[in-house]
Amino acid sequence: MNDISKKSINALRILGVDMINNANSGHPGIVLGAAPIVATLFCKHLNIFPNQKGWINRDRFVLSAGHGSALLYAMNHFAGYNISISDLKRFRKIGNTAGHPEYGHTDGVEATTGPLGQGIADGVGMAIAETYLAAVINEDGYDIFDHYTYVLCGDGDLQEGVAMEAISLAGHLKLGKLIMLFDSNDIQLDGPVSLAFSENQRKKFEAIGWQYIVVDDGNDPKQIDSAIKKAKKCGDKPTIIEVKTAIGFGSPKEGTSSVHGSPIGSEGTKELRKNLEWDNEPFSIPQDVYEYYRKNVFVRGRKTYNRWNKQYSEFIKLFPKKMQLIDNFYNKNFKINDENIKKALEVKKISTRVASGIILNEFSKSHLNIIGGSADLTSSTKAMGYGSNYSFENRSGRNIYYGVREHAMGAIANGIQLHGGLQTFTGAFFVFSDYMKPAIRMAALMNLPTTFVFSHDSIAVGEDGPTHQPIEQLVGLRSVPNLNVIRPADAKETYGAWEIALNSIKTPTALILTRQDVKNFESTSKANVSKGAYIVEDFKDHLDGIILTCGSELEIALEAKKNLYQLGHDVRVVSMPSEFLFCQQSKDYQENVLPSGNKIVALEMGSPLSWYKYTKHVYGINSFGLSDNASVVLDKFGFTVEQFLKYYISID
Repeated sequence: MNDISKKSINALRILGVDMINNANSGHPGIVLGAAPIVATLFCKHLNIFPNQKGWINRDRFVLSAGHGSALLYAMNHFAGYNISISDLKRFRKIGNTAGHPEYGHTDGVEATTGPLGQGIADGVGMAIAETYLAAVINEDGYDIFDHYTYVLCGDGDLQEGVAMEAISLAGHLKLGKLIMLFDSNDIQLDGPVSLAFSENQRKKFEAIGWQYIVVDDGNDPKQIDSAIKKAKKCGDKPTIIEVKTAIGFGSPKEGTSSVHGSPIGSEGTKELRKNLEWDNEPFSIPQDVYEYYRKNVFVRGRKTYNRWNKQYSEFIKLFPKKMQLIDNFYNKNFKINDENIKKALEVKKISTRVASGIILNEFSKSHLNIIGGSADLTSSTKAMGYGSNYSFENRSGRNIYYGVREHAMGAIANGIQLHGGLQTFTGAFFVFSDYMKPAIRMAALMNLPTTFVFSHDSIAVGEDGPTHQPIEQLVGLRSVPNLNVIRPADAKETYGAWEIALNSIKTPTALILTRQDVKNFESTSKANVSKGAYIVEDFKDHLDGIILTCGSELEIALEAKKNLYQLGHDVRVVSMPSEFLFCQQSKDYQENVLPSGNKIVALEMGSPLSWYKYTKHVYGINSFGLSDNASVVLDKFGFTVEQFLKYYISID
């Protein structure tokens, strides 16, 4: 290693430690151990150009080990992103250098990471997106999409279930442009990795279709560089490069778990500076270090970008239809022919899951950037990518067979969405949203408009019993900030829900759909779904009360309204497919739909908790379900017109 290369790596180490010491909080172990990995990747291989942050063909780098954020922020500072020394001095304080990397919050961060394993799955999604876009857009001699996805992970990442699900699928799909750099230091927070883990990583990864490369000396940039070069030559397998490092390298606590997540302090830093031959004051970086990184990251990236941009300029002249396609992919305007949908949905009864599948197909016919699939439940959820299946042999396929990998499916979908250019969706039974919750939460946190389709939305699932009958899931998802949970009542509302989901810019959507057929009503509205709640049928003479509901329960509400009128109760029925959207309406609109001072009775086959915001009278379920025919289960829990009527009248 030449002097300036060594000096620049040590600058990266020291700057990260200065940030952590200044904050008196952080994880110096990975900063000191993995700095040569990150510096070598950025200086020798990663194609980025900070002046063109949205460059569609940039390489992606995801720090799955998000606790190493100080390392990423310091590197992005040197690379030329909009992160100043002042920002670094505010590490882990309010500003743009949060404790863990946040997409859209800090310049140069490609994904929000922190919960271990999520970043690995995000990287798999980004790699899938690159291959699909390359297959659909590229022409001979014009590789508009031709980039790599790099992920830095640690021992902890590789113990997470979500990571192993994603790694398994990546091997199956032969994602050759996915390269994972494994900071292998044999230490985690509680102590040696051997306390909890004894698997043979090489044999495991090779068994699931990965190329495995080992770098014995994590302080040798030449070995790291050679390993990455070798990885890039393997087109039919993703690669993991295990780089043997020393956690907390150069500090008094080197090689121990105590340096994982605690500052090394002033005395420890003095010894570190001595060991790294570093004499500068905290946050003081020599100019030759800045020049080194500028030349090898920024300037090299600019040259790569300029070559690509010249090629792209020729491409759009030669292939104007492809240029239009790219524009369509990156500028949302999801519309379809209403007449086609109306004809397809002109039936008296249809489950919202089947209606959803028809609507998704119609959108997909017109928009080639819609891609997604289900977790081995395509025939049940009807959430299937249009046309052929995505595979190594068919990169232009749009249906992804995720297999039984719900958690990874959600996080991989987030990676596809993060890449840009594509709109993606997933499919699963609603009760298994529990397996996907971390990925759904991350989508909401990242302002990603991923669409999560969930069918089998209630106890009407029937014979599969309480393990498959959601009760508390609606409350759980409705409580997630920036998540639009839409539970449509019929085909029209389902159409409106899909239009909202696909055109969303910063909000993920969870579509909650029925297994059983439901009536299509004349009085429901596709357009009014965007308001969150609306009056489906109003009182005739004077307002005695309001039935507030959503989903399949609208049928019970409307039948109850007829019966109540005959009994002298003149009520309004309000459909609230999305509380999230209703809360965004004006106070006047909210008051008009749900005027204060009136009797309101909420009706839903699930936990009542989310309805108490609107009324103390909730007809819901406070126990788990039962296994029997759907009609028997519904009767047992009181979800019939007759039993609801008794409840409504009893609270007069």
